[in-house]
This record gives sequence, structure tokens and C-alpha cells, in this order.
Amino acid sequence: MRFNRIRRCGLGVAMLATLVVATACDDTTNVVQPTGVAQLDLDVREALADSDVTGIPTPQADADALVRLGQALFFDKELSGNRNISCATCHHPVSGTGDALPVSIGEGGEGLAENRDMGTGRLIPRNAPHVFNGGVAGVHSMFWDSRVRFDGVTGELTTPEAGLNGPNPALDDIASQLRSALAAQAMFPVTSGDEMRGEPGTNEIADAADNNGVWTALMARLVGTNNGTTGGIQGYRDLFRAAYPAVTDYDDFNFGHAARAIAAFERDRWTALDSPFDQYLAGDNSALSDAEKLGALLFYGKARCGECHTGPLLSDFEHHAIAIPQVGPGKNAENEDLGLALETGDAADNYKFRTPRLRNVALTGPWMHDGCFTSLEAAVRHHLDCTSSLLGYDAAQLPGLFQGTVDVDLDRNQARLDAMPDEVRGVIGLTETEFDNLMAFIYALTDTDSINLVAKDVPVSVPSGLPVND
Repeated sequence: MRFNRIRRCGLGVAMLATLVVATACDDTTNVVQPTGVAQLDLDVREALADSDVTGIPTPQADADALVRLGQALFFDKELSGNRNISCATCHHPVSGTGDALPVSIGEGGEGLAENRDMGTGRLIPRNAPHVFNGGVAGVHSMFWDSRVRFDGVTGELTTPEAGLNGPNPALDDIASQLRSALAAQAMFPVTSGDEMRGEPGTNEIADAADNNGVWTALMARLVGTNNGTTGGIQGYRDLFRAAYPAVTDYDDFNFGHAARAIAAFERDRWTALDSPFDQYLAGDNSALSDAEKLGALLFYGKARCGECHTGPLLSDFEHHAIAIPQVGPGKNAENEDLGLALETGDAADNYKFRTPRLRNVALTGPWMHDGCFTSLEAAVRHHLDCTSSLLGYDAAQLPGLFQGTVDVDLDRNQARLDAMPDEVRGVIGLTETEFDNLMAFIYALTDTDSINLVAKDVPVSVPSGLPVND
């Protein structure tokens, strides 16, 4: 990864006049209106306004005790059925809050990030999404198919567990703790046999009859039963009590409390809103170089990235089919992943996947829903000519374990091409200089404080006593 491009010298057009801060009449956002600046900046800011790109407010801080509980839970293998994998295994700060693999290796695997191998595990069908900015305002869905959604107006959830969903959820005691899509997402890796739960017959979590049984069994592990007098871990009883002082009976804790704490930790540590791009949005014209500004104009213009990567989070949160090469075991069949259609049952949604958020994108490879591109440049070039990229895909870029999992079936690849809408079928021709400028802008979306996260994010130990750094 070319961090020299991230740590580039701060060239750019100097600000030529003071900034006038104007507040919109609806008082929902502060809009910085530069006056007397160079034409390049006027053009960039007009393009940003046309794509509804504004700064993102920093989330309200969570209580330290809640964050501490979430950190312990995030790194503790106690949450997995066979105590051999944690949330951090697939979303680790050492690998940009992902796992640096095209698709993840689930429970039973051994090692971390690029050094992880199969062991007795299985390949997970999709790439582990990064966690950066997952807890900021406007993030209302999770997973590549948005199967977890949170309505910020009504507070209603849509998830794979019917008991959490709608205005009157059957599992209201759990649902009431899930106040964001990020928190709701944390409920589900522990219920997946391949990811964290394990196979039936190997542990009591895997043997649970349903999702609620999994969550109940996990809380018995963490805080015990009979008001904490049977089983459990004293360190977790202390952490839960400190994080939720109003809960006086340990039997009243549920896994919603755990998921809410995990989300609080992720939001606290991995909100990244101080990239050069964010500084530019805040009014500092010198935060971007001329090349990066020209790249921004390409991003929102000729290169057409901004048609989907729009709004404050650089995502429309919609789902699109862009003929991604298939890597990994497939989700609905061998070498096949129909994406959103697996949730909706509508063939019109075949091969559609959610538009990812782009802040810190340079830190989060491999890229796409199956990690098929191992360089950010290759991922961007795919968008410029999807057909040639799919038909000419070179599996040699992948680690050896994954090279044999690439789908080369001509009929399925043709179906992927057929699923593309007309507007993405053509070729977007950029000169090499234009492409370099476009990449310069995309690298400017990186918060440099996110480049080396490990020291401050990984705890020395966790209450279960299980190993953390493996």
C-alpha cells in the first residue's frame, strides 16, 4: 500500500481570503462558503455541493465504562462457540479493521490477518467489511447486502432475526439496546456456525436451538446465571455493572447490552473524520493539493464515481451490479453469490452489492465484496471498464489459497455482465495523468491517525484469560 501518497506534502492552492460561514435556513448543517478563492476551489466546492457532500459531525462520546466493556468483548474469543475466534480476528486494527484477506477464514482457522491459514476452518463467502465510521450519523445499514438496517426515525430494526424487527419486536428487551445499525450488526457473527458459533456437537453455543438461545448461552458464559452466582466471569460482571449501573440483577443483562458496548468501542476508536478531505470540507483550501482537487473534479465528473459514492459518507447506500469477479466459495452456490437478490428474492437484484463508504478506503484492502482486487488502483480501474476487467481478471494477484476459488465459468460471468445497468457498461477513458489525479484524491480520504492503530486499540488481556494477540 502506497502510504507515501497518503503522507504527501501539503501542496495546494493557498486560501486567498477568509471564509464566511453561513448557516442553512433549516439550521441542519453549517455550510462553509469560501469567497475570493481560486477558480479550482470554486469548481471543486460546486461539485461537492451538487453531490450533497458535507462534513460529518463527530458522534457524541459514549461513557468510558461502556467503551471498556466493548473493547474487552471485541477482542475476547469467549464470544465464539469453541473459544477460538473473536470479533477482532476479522476486524483487526493491524489490518485496517478488516482481515487483509479476500474473504475471511472463519472459526477453526489459525493466525491473524495475512498470516491466517485454514486450520480446521472454512472460507466465509464475503470480504470482512471495514469498521471505520460505522457509528457516525447516516449509517443506517450493515453488511454487503444491507440485511441489517436501523431506522433512525422510528428506531425499528430489520435483521435476519424476526424477533428483533418492527415496531413491536418479540425480543424487545434485546432490541431496545440496539440503537444503531452498528450495534445490531454485532448480534449476528456469533450466530453463524462458520464465523463464530461452531458446528453442532462441539459446544453449547452451537447446540442452541435458535439465535436467542445463542445469545442467552453467551450471556451465561459472560456474567453467569442466578444473578451471577452460577458460572460466568467476575471480570465481565464488573465491566457490565460499571457500563450499565442501572441494571442491578445480572440476569437482566442480555446480548443486546454486549452488542451496544461493542458498537460503542468501535465508534470511539474507529471514527476517522480528520482526513485532508475532511479538512477541506471544513474550509481549509490548502488541505488538498492541486492534483487532489483535479482528482475530486474527476471523481464527481468524468470518472462518474460520485454517481454512487455520493453524500456525506461517499455512499448512496444503494446496491449495484458492476460485474465483480467472483472469488471464494460463493454464498448461495459454489462459485456463486447473487448478492442482494438472496435477501429480496428478486432476480432484478442479482449480483448487486451495497456501495461502500470510502473514508480510509486506502487502508481497507483487499477491495470489493469478495476482496478480488488486491490493489486500490485495480479496484478503481475496474469501475472504468467493468467488462474488460471481469473477462481479463488475473487470479495471480490473490494469495495462493484463494487463486483456485476464482469463478471462470463463462455462463456465470456472462450473467454478471448481463446484470449491469446500461449506464455502467461503457468505458470511461482517462489519461494516465487523470487517473493519477483521481487516485490522489481517493488517497486524500485517509485519516492519517488511522494508519497505525494497534498500540492504542488492542488490550493487553481480556477477562476470560484467552490469548489476544494470535
